[in-house]
This record gives sequence, structure tokens and C-alpha cells, in this order.
Amino acid sequence: MLMNRPPTNPLMRNSTSLTLLAKLKEEHALFILQETSDMLKQEANLVDVKSPVTICGDIHGQYYDLMKLFEVGGSLNDNCYLFLGDYVDRGCFGIECLLYLYALKLSYPTKFVLLRGNHECRHLTEYFTFKRECLHKYSEHVYEACIDSFCALPVAALVDSKFFCVHGGISPELNTLNDIATMDRFREPGSHGLLCDLLWADPVSGFGEEDKPNSLVPPGSTFLHNATRGCSYFYTYAAACQFLERTHLLGIIRGHEAQDNGYTMFRKTPTKKFPSVITIFSAPNYLDVYHNRGAVIKYANKNITIRQYNASSHPYWLPNFMDAFTWSLPFVGAKITEMLLAILSICSEEELTEEDSSEEEESRALADASISPADYQQRRQQIKNKIMAVGRMQRVFQLLREESEAASELVATEDISGQPTAGLRVGSDALSVQGNQISRNIRSFDDARRSDLMNERLPVFEVDTSPSGSPTTMFPPPSMRLPSRRASSMGEGLNMEMLIKKTLEEDEDDSPIVERLAERIARGRRVTGRPQPLKRHETT
Repeated sequence: MLMNRPPTNPLMRNSTSLTLLAKLKEEHALFILQETSDMLKQEANLVDVKSPVTICGDIHGQYYDLMKLFEVGGSLNDNCYLFLGDYVDRGCFGIECLLYLYALKLSYPTKFVLLRGNHECRHLTEYFTFKRECLHKYSEHVYEACIDSFCALPVAALVDSKFFCVHGGISPELNTLNDIATMDRFREPGSHGLLCDLLWADPVSGFGEEDKPNSLVPPGSTFLHNATRGCSYFYTYAAACQFLERTHLLGIIRGHEAQDNGYTMFRKTPTKKFPSVITIFSAPNYLDVYHNRGAVIKYANKNITIRQYNASSHPYWLPNFMDAFTWSLPFVGAKITEMLLAILSICSEEELTEEDSSEEEESRALADASISPADYQQRRQQIKNKIMAVGRMQRVFQLLREESEAASELVATEDISGQPTAGLRVGSDALSVQGNQISRNIRSFDDARRSDLMNERLPVFEVDTSPSGSPTTMFPPPSMRLPSRRASSMGEGLNMEMLIKKTLEEDEDDSPIVERLAERIARGRRVTGRPQPLKRHETT
């Protein structure tokens, strides 16, 4: 994971040169994870941090941007670093980011404070990319060691006893800072409670403008259900001000939400005239499509400075760490079924709409074949079923193709109100040589934000543990960046064999052309009686 040449600065690994990463041996990775877990367990739930300090937001597996962050953030000679969580998932270099930050923590224990984010848990890392990344690059043993370390991470920090730093936000269960100091953090976060809120809560939409006539927030509200996340709360300007007054703090600094400029400063408090909430986000060009800038907060000598930076180039991984052959199989299968249908389409559009053959023709065919009308109808239906099966197989591969595209690019989805939102068009020609769909359909931060909205929710899924639900490596799994349409409708854990079987058993087909084609071929094929076994002929 460390770069293959020694750095001049202990924090930077020459991110601009794209030097290849040298993979750590598994035994070394496990050593770093175990040693860091033991160190983190000794830290308090609420860590005291002294300035000067660089405060960093979400990283999300963007290793090369993390190297850029250290260039912007400054050396350790007169500075320390506070990270607000979300080191893994979504990006392709989560384990590299985690091991590198842990190695820095071990080397400079007082210079690095690492807090927990909502993605530092089993639930999200199994749903998104980090578990698959660990299994691809190492083993389940390494993944389990990562999960153990996540439960040891502190959940909040106080900078100079002035700033409350946390990944998500505040909670209706957070009355005093002692509530954090006495909580049990060494566990998997639930879907409610103080730990959940610290990791998941957000400022309400229109934060600071709740008192305006057109505000949708009921007067006097402090906490509202967070429908965007599917858990925790939205907290209002009033809730933030009340918390700061109770705790005698200056402001709340948090991450958790992508920001176009890398940061957002919200409305100032009425008493101390300082931004009540500051959101910082340190993953530039998030998911390679957001077009946002990254930022860090430098706090020194009672002055706050925002430093922004752009994304760095990085090596490319196929979605979900698949190889090119596996990822391309649905595209090949779709083309094969298209060719089969083209071969079978020997009838013109006019021929497909012709009336049925005359009774005399059918009677003559039955007499020539010496079969009964019932057998004739059975053979006719068998032929039709085979043609219909080809049409249904075409739908299977089209669906798998859509899943492959969804895994690599954001696609159009629905927001929490059920209304379709702007995003990528997915269809039979969505991935083609004519151009990259993502460059034409997601042109701005807002486009990407709307397309990715469903992935901001706490995922709800049940793992299929039945033998028939065992995963397959032959075809791509559902997208980890977007809830799978196939998985949601048919169940998680479907493998290719199950999908084909289910499709061939369907009675209906949504393609009238294929159905008419099948009917025409079944009617037009000459009846030759029962099929005979193949004969073996000797050759000389």
C-alpha cells in the first residue's frame, strides 16, 4: 500500500506522479490493524485536540486525493490532523487509505486523531464496496480486523474547547458532552440512538431560514425525521444554537455531505456571531462524477482558513473490482441473443400481420405428417415456446447489461418522493462507442447529487443464506453504488443459473414483435413428425 520510493515528506507519497502502490503483505496489514485498534481503544469517546490543527472531511477511498490533502494540509512540525470519518467505501482505494492513516496514527499518535464515520461499520461496508475490496485484495480475515478497528474509533472531538467536531451532527439525546463521554461506542451502530445520530444526522434543508414564511419546517422545531437518510434526524438552526449555548461552544464542524466547493458555512449564531455549523468534505470529484472541489479547515492562532484543492488522477478499476472478461459477458450475451432473433426474423412486418394459414393447408400438412391435430398443436406450441425463450433470454442479458453499467456510472433513479430525477439514461445503447454517457448526462454537482440520492440512505436488506442463493463469480453482482433493480425485485443473492431459470419459466413477454414472430414461425414451419435421434456414420 505504501509507495515504492521514499518520500521527502512523511505524509506525502508523490500523488502527482501516479507511482504504483506496492501491496502490503497480509501479515503486515493485520499487524497495522491490530496495533491501531489497541491504540484507539485507549482513547476517550470525546477526544481533546489542541490547535494548530487541520480538520479533514470524508475521504471515501480516494487515496490519491488523500496525498493531495497532505500537500495542502501542511507538515507535522507545527500541525496535527483531525479526520472526521468515512475513510472507506465508494472509492476504489479504501484499504489503502485506511492502512496508510492507521500507519500514520501508529507513527505519530498525538499528531493524528481519527473519528468514526457512518461508513465505518459492517452494514454499509457489506452493502457498498469495501468488503468486496478487502476480499479482492486480501481476505475476510483482513476485513474482520477492519471492522474491529472501526468499533474502536472515537466518535467526536473538541478543538481548543471551542469546536464540536463530529461526522454527522447532534442528537435530541445529546444534552451535555458527558452523554458522549459515558456512551458505549464499541459496537455496530443501530438505526437510532445517540451513536446513530452522531454519525448520520444532517442540518435541515434551508438551515438558518426556518423562520421565513416559505419555510417547510414547522415553527419551533428542533429535530425532524431524516427521510433522506432513512434514519436519525435533521437538526434545525434552533437546535444547533441551543446545543452550543448549553455546552458553551463556538461552533459545530462536521462532514458527511458532499459539498460543491468542498465546504459550507451555515448561518452564524446570534450571540457569538460565528457559523453555527461548518460542513467540510475532502473527497474532490467524488465518485469521479461530482465535479466538486475538496477542502480542509486549518485552524491556528484563533484563525480559521479554508484550503481547497482539485482532484488528482488515479488508476482505473472496473466496478466492484471485476476483471474485464467478467464485466463484458452480459454485453456479449445480449449481442448473441440479438443475432439469434435476427436469424429467426425471416418474416417481414407484413408477413407477421398476415392471417392464419387456411384450414386446407393445415389439413394437408397433418395428412402428410400422419399426426393428430392435438399433436400438431403441441408441436406448434413447442416451437413457439422456444422462440419466446430466445426473446426472454435477450431481456435477461439486457438487464445484466444495465446492471453492469449502473455499477460503473450513476443512473437515473427516484427521490424519496417517488419522482424521477436527472441522471444517466440506461438502455440497450447506453454504453457504446459513440461517447461516454456520463459526460453527456451528469454535467454538474447538482446532477450527480440527485442521481446519487438513494445511496445516501441507510440500506435495508436481508442476506440470502440459502444454498440456492450462493453468489456467483461468472456474472457481475448488482451495483454497489445504486440499489439494484434486479435485486430489489427478485431478491438478493440471485446467481446466473437462477436468473435464467426464472426468466425461461415466465409466461408473459413484453415484446409483441417477438411473440408475433414466434407465432408466425410456428405456423409456417412444415410439420415433419416427431424428431428422430441423430444417426452415427462411420468415416473412412
